[in-house]
Amino acid sequence: MGDGSANGSVGETAKRIHWIRILIGGFLAEALLILIVIPINMKFGQHPLLYVAPVGSLVTCFLFGWWVGGRVESRFVLHGVLVGLVAMLIYIALTRAQPEQLAYVLAHVLKLLGGAAGGLVAGRRKSAA
Repeated sequence: MGDGSANGSVGETAKRIHWIRILIGGFLAEALLILIVIPINMKFGQHPLLYVAPVGSLVTCFLFGWWVGGRVESRFVLHGVLVGLVAMLIYIALTRAQPEQLAYVLAHVLKLLGGAAGGLVAGRRKSAA
């Protein structure tokens, strides 16, 4: 009767975190990064990866943070950061959390920033539309 439950339900739907999309976006960001770095590693060795991995981390997480952010109604930056976090955790799991060179630690930070930037751009595009 006038308790506002219908409106509260809509608000809750808009505020929820879309974990499936985040997991897919993080997985795809890390998979794309791996597909980029493997041929470079095979052709040129490990040294170029110190430059390619941080830039690639930023770009792939930006793209998939933007992709996920374009499909949610709120918390765009949070969704993007979580995409970067998922990508980072996948890499850490694949390497069994071994100590890393500074370039790879920087790449992890750039995954978070790239995802956040992608979510921010998605949110701004939605508010402009």
